[in-house]
Amino acid sequence: MTGDAGTRTGRVGVGIIGAGNISTQYLDNLTTFPDVNVVFIADIDPARAKEQAEKYGVAGSGSTEELLAHDDIEIVVNLTIPAAHVEVAMLALAAGKHVWTEKPFALDRQSGKALLAEAAGRGLRVSTAPDTFLGAGLQAGKRLIESGSIGAPLTALALFQSPGPESWHPNPDFFYVRGGGPLFDMGPYYLTTLVQNLGPVKRVAATSSVSKQSRVIGSGGRAGEQIPVEVATHISALIQFEGGASAQCIFSFQSSLPRTGLVEFAGADGTLVFPDPNMFEGDLLLWADGATQAEIIPTTSAVGRGTGVVELARAIRAGVPERASGEQGYHVLDVMVSMIEAAESGEFVTVESTVGAAVSLPEGWDPRTATL
Repeated sequence: MTGDAGTRTGRVGVGIIGAGNISTQYLDNLTTFPDVNVVFIADIDPARAKEQAEKYGVAGSGSTEELLAHDDIEIVVNLTIPAAHVEVAMLALAAGKHVWTEKPFALDRQSGKALLAEAAGRGLRVSTAPDTFLGAGLQAGKRLIESGSIGAPLTALALFQSPGPESWHPNPDFFYVRGGGPLFDMGPYYLTTLVQNLGPVKRVAATSSVSKQSRVIGSGGRAGEQIPVEVATHISALIQFEGGASAQCIFSFQSSLPRTGLVEFAGADGTLVFPDPNMFEGDLLLWADGATQAEIIPTTSAVGRGTGVVELARAIRAGVPERASGEQGYHVLDVMVSMIEAAESGEFVTVESTVGAAVSLPEGWDPRTATL
């Protein structure tokens, strides 16, 4: 969304809803970035919110209601479980706050559209993870493609295969209910990277399967407990983009051979292998047409999750579009829902939504620099 810069100036106040595992990754960064100020942490478990607030030196903690009543908070960082993403984002918008929400943007098209409409109607922004595409690794790859390093990009391959997260996550239930599975959990990283470099998706075909009807928790206080599986644990998909390019994708929680982090683009003059789209840095491998070995292009980054919150904050102050937009998040959601429908029907499904690719970040863009 684009809007006026508004009357506020200086650092942007941030409140975090959800003090679970992922909040640690956000707080490690957001409490050090100079353009934002984390002032409150809320959780359904007040003790957990207080523990995180004390650990990171955040002044306030408590309930969601208390957070939303805080005048100094302009952006709500929504780190709740997927099933609560839209409900919490709607509450934040109703309180006059901009929203950064973890992926997935929503669980279905209807609620995703409603969230976009609510934000637009209130003149607010709803931005969404993943923000890994703003990291040094994926941005370097995007600039290489834009510079013509592989010629016109024609095809892509995206691959995520793992046994599943229950071996290491102490509470993995949400991975195996609606809004979870490998597609909704990991798909946004890979699909956002594909859309950023090949443009919006036109149609998809897919197949799916479920290897086990239940999974066993392997760590923590619930180790040995069985949890039900309610979603597909393997999706294979074929994507056709509006511009004519295509991609093949696998998202799986049922492979004993882990193979993750692969996204590669093949063009008329070469192939470019990106770093893991779930990370902010890594090596790119550029295979020129006819080359016998790849050119290794390393990228490093001292930052991680929360980068998109800073980019959103700066966009709000400048009155320009944010890059990790809700429109992009909705399009990726539409693609994932279309994949599920395609797997069920056995036919291609047209993706009705569209979105423009975000403008590349300028080289040297750094969330650790004070700009506000």
